[in-house]
Amino acid sequence: MELDDAPLGRTSAYPEHYDPALLYPVARAQAREPLGLADGWPWQGEDRWQAWELSWLRPDGVPRVATAEFRVPADSPNLIESKSLKLYLNAFNSTVFEGVESVRTTIERDLSEAAGAAVSVVLGDVDADAGLVARPEGAHLIDNVEGVIMPDDGPLASLRSLDGDVVTETLCSHLLRSLCPVTGQPDWATLVVHYTGARIRPEALLGYVISYREARDFHEACVERIFTDLRNTLTPERLSVGAFYTRRGGLDINPWRSTHQGDAPAPRLLRQ
Repeated sequence: MELDDAPLGRTSAYPEHYDPALLYPVARAQAREPLGLADGWPWQGEDRWQAWELSWLRPDGVPRVATAEFRVPADSPNLIESKSLKLYLNAFNSTVFEGVESVRTTIERDLSEAAGAAVSVVLGDVDADAGLVARPEGAHLIDNVEGVIMPDDGPLASLRSLDGDVVTETLCSHLLRSLCPVTGQPDWATLVVHYTGARIRPEALLGYVISYREARDFHEACVERIFTDLRNTLTPERLSVGAFYTRRGGLDINPWRSTHQGDAPAPRLLRQ
């Protein structure tokens, strides 16, 4: 589907009844073609969504509330446009379901159909301990380094340290900002890069992160571009790139791409 027809950036009536047709899939290939990835991609990964405003009605009319986690595989042909997902979930507010499992299986079925691949859904208790952290365990914050090197000051090759050391480390920045490709509204995220390979110069990585401040693209596409640039520039033995975006409309999106198979890291950050 084309973004011109998406609900994003349009005035939308508040849905009163459950309707899976509210979900709006967007082909991932549109964003991958400029990266030279139309015929494949060099990663494993998934997009982990967290929903904080899910509610429905019990058979007796009493509302229930829950949190939800959706994991969309990166090899699904479609991502799901975020406003359409909000509208879809809002429609549950006035809909009666027999129980929690009925809600879970309904969402899982509908999201899988929209994405074109199996999406997993887990519902959570809103009274559970959130376990908030500032950043993933062991991640080194680069936001205060001096001598920031912007990409305009030199090629991406400046990311590679000249000391020749091969290291395994995790770097992160709270300064990733991108813009919605339709509305131009800003989206903020914590970027986390875990790698084994030639040491990354933090002052160059920070400049690269800052360069995304005016980039207009979906969260998933931004992470795929960052992953591709780092992989092509540094050729690391191992690389994982994740972005933990702040929520909008009760949803936060956390794309993760890696050279190796595995589950996406799942902390809940303070800003989420």
